[in-house]
Amino acid sequence: MKYNLSEITHLIRNRRSVAPEQYSSRKVHREQLELILTNGTWAPNHGMTQPWRYKVFMEDGMKKLEDFLPDLYRSKTPAEKFKESKFERLKSRLAHVSAVVVICMERDKSGKIPENEEIEAVACSVQNMMLTAVAYGLACYWSTPGFIYSDEMKQFLGLQDQDRCLGLFYVGYPGGEWPQSHRKPLEYVTEWFTE
Repeated sequence: MKYNLSEITHLIRNRRSVAPEQYSSRKVHREQLELILTNGTWAPNHGMTQPWRYKVFMEDGMKKLEDFLPDLYRSKTPAEKFKESKFERLKSRLAHVSAVVVICMERDKSGKIPENEEIEAVACSVQNMMLTAVAYGLACYWSTPGFIYSDEMKQFLGLQDQDRCLGLFYVGYPGGEWPQSHRKPLEYVTEWFTE
């Protein structure tokens, strides 16, 4: 075997989404984020379009998100659906993390690759990022609130019309025990066709 399959399996099965409210105050270093993002760029993608783009907010740059995101949520949410608790959670969440990577997709200019395939490539990129974060012992959380799909978010990030914001990737050190999880057994989700 070329790699230690036991370690790789353990890494994959221990990947968790850990909410930012559960992070400690310990800071993530830029070098760690650079490797997380670099590994993200090694995701499979049709036509080598490499559609992932990362907007990293950390240190004093976090203030830009703190000033923008809660107000965007308020402005894009109809009054009957607006929740003050969600507004406050969004503000406090940003105070708990070392960094937020805004995950974006830059559309292939030629249009030869379908948009859904480019979005799927970015999702593979995020999985690589999550696995790298777990290898570091870092917690991460990919959040996709509806208001991030707005034109205002695109403008804030400097994206073109055909590009997309696909989520907020929170990174930090876990503040407690690593969460446990389970999955359905393979026989519940698989059909085999052998004839």
